[in-house]
Amino acid sequence: MSITTNNTNNKKIIIPAIDLKDGQCVRLKQGIMDDATIFSKNPPEMALHWLNLGAKRLHLVDLNGAFAGKPKNEGVIKEILQEVADKIPVQLGGGIRDLKIIENCLKIGLQYVIIGTAAVQNPDFVKQACKEFSGHIMLGIDAKNGYIATDGWAKISTLKVLEFAKTFEGLNVNSIVYTDIGRDGMLSGLNLEMTENLAKNISIPVIASGGLSSLQDIENLQKNPCENLIGTIAGRAIYDGSLNFQQAVKILEA
Repeated sequence: MSITTNNTNNKKIIIPAIDLKDGQCVRLKQGIMDDATIFSKNPPEMALHWLNLGAKRLHLVDLNGAFAGKPKNEGVIKEILQEVADKIPVQLGGGIRDLKIIENCLKIGLQYVIIGTAAVQNPDFVKQACKEFSGHIMLGIDAKNGYIATDGWAKISTLKVLEFAKTFEGLNVNSIVYTDIGRDGMLSGLNLEMTENLAKNISIPVIASGGLSSLQDIENLQKNPCENLIGTIAGRAIYDGSLNFQQAVKILEA
């Protein structure tokens, strides 16, 4: 099962996020682990909830794994996959640091894995992963003020987003999840300007993340003419009720 990234009709998707910390579904503010709000103690049930409301894909983040350097919530991830993987594709980020981890992720039913920190520390790892698992590798670019963040957003590098992203063109990277960490969990609105700038200047499809707060964001995304900007990830807004997920799906499918 896969979702095409050849967005010829400019139809965009909204992808619910399930952030996992200690086996629970949480949301952080600006990636701060100590500032977590628990939204569900049953992530598989939450996955089914979004599926039933029209989700076409799920975005999982292993927050413990992002800091530990290897997945830490595999048990609950498997439970989620048992519920939804035969119906919609599921992608995972957090702690994807070697080829063996990727192989295991795909084996248990994940469709895509997102390489973030490891792409900054070892770009050749992305090249190897794309060669061995072509079409299943996504790139996670987390940035603040235009500069790449790593290690669960704990460190800000001197790498500029566009320059960094361009080094991965031609490798068959499935897509890029571009997260504005200054907005993540803050309900301050998508940073469509910077996300569109990235999407327009690179051949890899881009998914916006961080700050989604209202149906106005969804309408702005839907109207955006950039075909390479293929969707957005929804987090806190769909959990606290400020964004109606079903309505957002209808807008994007109109």
